[in-house]
Amino acid sequence: MSIQSLYDVPAPAKLNLFLHITGRRADGYHLLQSVFLLVDWCDVLHFELRQDGGLSREDLTWELPADDLVLRAARALQQATACRLGAHIGVAKSVPAQAGMGGGSSDAASTLLALNRLWNLQLPREALTRIGLSLGADVPFFLGGDNAWIEGVGEQITPIQVPPARLVVAKPQAGLDTSLIFSDARLKRDSELAIISGFAANPYGFGRNDLQPVAQRLCPGMCQCLDWLASKGLSARMTGSGSAVFALLKDDFEMADAPEGALIRTCNSLQHHPLKGW
Repeated sequence: MSIQSLYDVPAPAKLNLFLHITGRRADGYHLLQSVFLLVDWCDVLHFELRQDGGLSREDLTWELPADDLVLRAARALQQATACRLGAHIGVAKSVPAQAGMGGGSSDAASTLLALNRLWNLQLPREALTRIGLSLGADVPFFLGGDNAWIEGVGEQITPIQVPPARLVVAKPQAGLDTSLIFSDARLKRDSELAIISGFAANPYGFGRNDLQPVAQRLCPGMCQCLDWLASKGLSARMTGSGSAVFALLKDDFEMADAPEGALIRTCNSLQHHPLKGW
């Protein structure tokens, strides 16, 4: 099998349709329940084969940290397989950071999938998932290929079907530091366990995000986005542990009067990850 030298791959974002904190382990990690929904708001990653084993990254939209999850994922795959090939990776970011949309984790997952092909490693998805888990709790979800019911500390992933929907996402200029939310003494940590059938009865209205009350105190811009969507007749909530909020879209929605500096985008849910067949 010959090695293809170029790939362009998408890295879709996710939304948390709800997020409940059900407890805390002795090691401090929080136990959660959530549903992760893939959406068509994507970063795009461009991969070119390097024969010298080197790894390089080119930022095609905005500047990224020197050693981001894309390079860390590529390095982890090299080390796990003793691969002597390398890659030059162009990253066209679209999904904002600190938004709670999993942009970095999705980039890492797409990197593992693309380099597995670019380097002709032929690792099964299970092996890539083990590598992905070492990079972050959300990476295995993006490797799984389906919308999912999430439990534990994020490692228990059950694929589920979610009805298709069109949504609006509002991300204020400021992001949120996850550690500040999870360390807050006022964070609700005792939500009752939910069941999938309860969620399925009302997928876009089920539950809440337990992180939201703390996040709203830390990020006034989030409150402005929530209030703006409420003024449009939309019931919005926070996604993940970032500052973005989302709502199910109505046909008569208009972008007018959005909060200054906020990034507003409409998007569609995805039934599967675009790279599921890989």
